[in-house]
Amino acid sequence: MTHKVDNTGEANYTEKLKKIAQTLLDWQGPIVIISHLDPDGDALGSCLAFKRALDSLGKTTIFAMGVPGYLKFLLKDNEHVSSLESLPEGAMLAVLDVDLGRRTVGAPLEGAAFTLNIDHHGSNPRIGDLVCVEPGKAATAQIVKDLIELMPVSWTADIATPCLTGILTDTGNFKYTNTNASVLKDAAELIEHGVDYGFLTDRLQWREPSYFQMLGKVMATVEFPLDGLVATAYVTPEMEAEVGSSDDDSNDYVGLIRYAEGTKVAIFFKSREDHTKISVRTRDGVSAQAICHALGGGGHVAAAGAKLDLLLEDAKKAVLEETKKELSRHKLL
Repeated sequence: MTHKVDNTGEANYTEKLKKIAQTLLDWQGPIVIISHLDPDGDALGSCLAFKRALDSLGKTTIFAMGVPGYLKFLLKDNEHVSSLESLPEGAMLAVLDVDLGRRTVGAPLEGAAFTLNIDHHGSNPRIGDLVCVEPGKAATAQIVKDLIELMPVSWTADIATPCLTGILTDTGNFKYTNTNASVLKDAAELIEHGVDYGFLTDRLQWREPSYFQMLGKVMATVEFPLDGLVATAYVTPEMEAEVGSSDDDSNDYVGLIRYAEGTKVAIFFKSREDHTKISVRTRDGVSAQAICHALGGGGHVAAAGAKLDLLLEDAKKAVLEETKKELSRHKLL
């Protein structure tokens, strides 16, 4: 099917959400909810809050996502499927926290009767029958919160908890520069809806014991290329096999090396048999988004990622070349 492209900009945010809310209320068919590869807390949190809100209205929803281990505690039994081979007849496809088609996972894009695109990444090309992209929001979960409040949904802790999870993870527990008064206000309101904040923030930090064994191996790979402006680290299948590590894209490792003094860019390489995934974090205006977009990925200025069809050593060269260009653009090299 041919999807519409929304070129109206962000000025009518509330009006767009009102239109989406009414469309959801009127929709009689199933609603399939998906997000991006290697889902993080915002991908899962925004989708799960969205699903539970619609379920409370009597809608038929199917949530398709491969959930990382550290986030599974948020799910109830039989609340999601890992993937769908095809869409049900007459289904709306709701794509959250990623642009339609770039790195979506969980269900095919073809066959949807209607497509909904909700995201906070500025690089989203705004493809879909109804689109709401708001880069000014720190997390897609913030947009979902605003949308839920336009529908006759009674907030519960079950809806508010994943919604707050999305905000927490995309702001680094309110440490990142995207934290502002609006973020803190939304978080406070969600806590008032019954979130056990102490439990949630503690539980989100839990990791399998193998994580801590892997941490030592990953830290041993840290290097500081490009005059020490960049911190890099990597993990390989061989390293994971040694400690029995699970496939857990929690972004903890890049989150650690980003605090190396004097660095502007942190890059974590996750090597696989036929490709390499990267997570990039930046500061002081240096754009992780620009680096990853040049490599076929996307994200935000301060945090982005990509999947490269290259083995580790070639991926390192390609990523560092784009990083060098970005640092040079800022006259740092």
